[in-house]
Amino acid sequence: MTEEATQPQAATAGKSPRRSKAAGGSDYNAASIQVLEGLEAVRKRPGMYIGSTDESGLHHLVWEVVDNSIDEAMASQATKIFITIKADGTVIVVDDGRGVPVGKHSTGKDALEVVHTVLHAGGKFGGGGYKVSGGLHGVGVSVVNALSSWMRVESARDGGIWAQEYARGKPLGPVKKIGPQGDRRGTTTAFRADPDMFETIEFSFETISQRIRQSAYLTKGVWISLIDERSERERSFYFEGGIQSFVRHLNRNKEVIDSRPIYVEQRDKTTLVEVALQYNDTYTENVLSFANNINTVDGGSHVTGFRAALTSSLNDWARRAGVLKDSDANLAGDDVREGLTAVVSVKLTDPQFEGQTKAKLGNAEVKGQVQTAVAEKLGQYLDENPGDGRRIIEKCLTAARARDAARKARDLVLRKGALDGLSLPGKLADCQERDPARSELYLVEGDSAGGSAKQGRDRRFQAILPLRGKLLNVEKARLDKIVASENVRPLIIALGAGIEGIGDSFDITKLRYHRIIIMTDADVDGAHIRTLLLTFFYRFMPQVIENGYLYIAQPPLYRVSTGKVTKYAQSEQERDRIVKEMDRKNVSVQRFKGLGEMNADQLWDTTMNPETRTLLRAEIDDAATADAIFTMLMGEKVAPRKQFINTEARKVRNLDV
Repeated sequence: MTEEATQPQAATAGKSPRRSKAAGGSDYNAASIQVLEGLEAVRKRPGMYIGSTDESGLHHLVWEVVDNSIDEAMASQATKIFITIKADGTVIVVDDGRGVPVGKHSTGKDALEVVHTVLHAGGKFGGGGYKVSGGLHGVGVSVVNALSSWMRVESARDGGIWAQEYARGKPLGPVKKIGPQGDRRGTTTAFRADPDMFETIEFSFETISQRIRQSAYLTKGVWISLIDERSERERSFYFEGGIQSFVRHLNRNKEVIDSRPIYVEQRDKTTLVEVALQYNDTYTENVLSFANNINTVDGGSHVTGFRAALTSSLNDWARRAGVLKDSDANLAGDDVREGLTAVVSVKLTDPQFEGQTKAKLGNAEVKGQVQTAVAEKLGQYLDENPGDGRRIIEKCLTAARARDAARKARDLVLRKGALDGLSLPGKLADCQERDPARSELYLVEGDSAGGSAKQGRDRRFQAILPLRGKLLNVEKARLDKIVASENVRPLIIALGAGIEGIGDSFDITKLRYHRIIIMTDADVDGAHIRTLLLTFFYRFMPQVIENGYLYIAQPPLYRVSTGKVTKYAQSEQERDRIVKEMDRKNVSVQRFKGLGEMNADQLWDTTMNPETRTLLRAEIDDAATADAIFTMLMGEKVAPRKQFINTEARKVRNLDV
């Protein structure tokens, strides 16, 4: 979750931005042109290189250094990577690869210095150093150097150990030989993030651990160890099974349909295709895709090839096996992907990504390479394991029937709305604004809180939808049940974009609100409703989260007043601080048990006024982790949920029941 203080939206309607004096042209001349040399551009605009300067950007520094070591492992030159977080925040990454090249470069500087101080300098631009790599266009390690207050690099190769230190990207001296190489090989990189560049310099053990676990799955046979000296924690990963182990991990809290993951590995010219897939008893699809170990969250040609092969192969086998008759319609793509967990990984010499963030693979030839490999191996597996094949096809047929029922239920809702002249649910108090970018929808727990919210809102741009009764747990429900649900259907209709899973029926461009705010009580029931809603959006409207449209309101728990001065607190600690600051005998403290206890003015002042409220934006940092959490919290298996609750209960300090 990302905390975000929001500003009024409707109030700015109709206003034009002011033009600065420079924009007029009179002060814009040759002297206005700045030339940033070396790594100055990185320090001037760090977000252009690492995305942001928050916690996400901070951890990007670690990814860039570790990915260089992973590249060595993908080149079969490294087998071990060690990451240490020191007590002072220094991060040290050690590998047993080839080491950074040293010696005089054509620029006149040492090659090690060039790699760490010049943008777009590295061994990943066709020079033969790497057949496959995942580095960020060659800017990675130099960007880390620019954004670090201190960095030291040691390279063990060519008979010696060579070292150089830097401060904010600038060398503190020349590259020096500090000793003989001996048995040592590889690169050691130590850096401290510059506090002047980042909002926080506190590295997260769990965030780094999740990322390196993924890297270990994708590069089988490499040992990756993480040591946190701040908390004396240590975690190591090694997976001989590679992405097969990854799929088993993703399905660990689910009942699987086929006995073991189906594995595909095939080399086509210079492209290595790896796919592992396994079906489970859930109703959602979980396909993770990677190109050169980079998570392509928006898919691309490799995913297109995989899906095409999956659909055609299952249909072909089902007809050969007699499960599908000649008169039966083919299974659709949505049908064969329900309950599917898969990892699609390709490694290629010249990946073409769409956009700086590398979210989508664009190499057209990869589609055919993946499609051919998957079709051949999947058909072979089904022929050799007909029992698994029949169970998979039966699940697909059940999905097809449920999807058809969901489509009919959706069409019935739309027809009924048109006949009644009511295209929006009756409980919805809509806003006057019709521009989605300026419109907000509050999802409010119950009619009581809904009443206060309707009275307190700014009806120009704030809409209210009270949620009736217990929300359906979509993790345990088929699509037809979800569409027909009395407490989910009004939400789908109010949002106006449809729902994923019924063909191409979800259209983000039709979304009626670009700020959807979950506002529930700060108690156990409220937390449960919030989790149910988050599960729904993650499973059936993930683009809402990906586009940054989903938020969680932060209503106060306490009202502290002297009669003349009133303040609100969201925690006991904040309440105690406010009481101490007021330092009066007649201070009164009110504990809000629910939103319904607040009058309209209080709810507006604390939770709905864009000038004073605080919202948490829902984000997906790690798709595999998010999938596992929702499965554990809302799925069928009780044992993993009990274990999670027992573990996390130790951390609870203030429990409101």
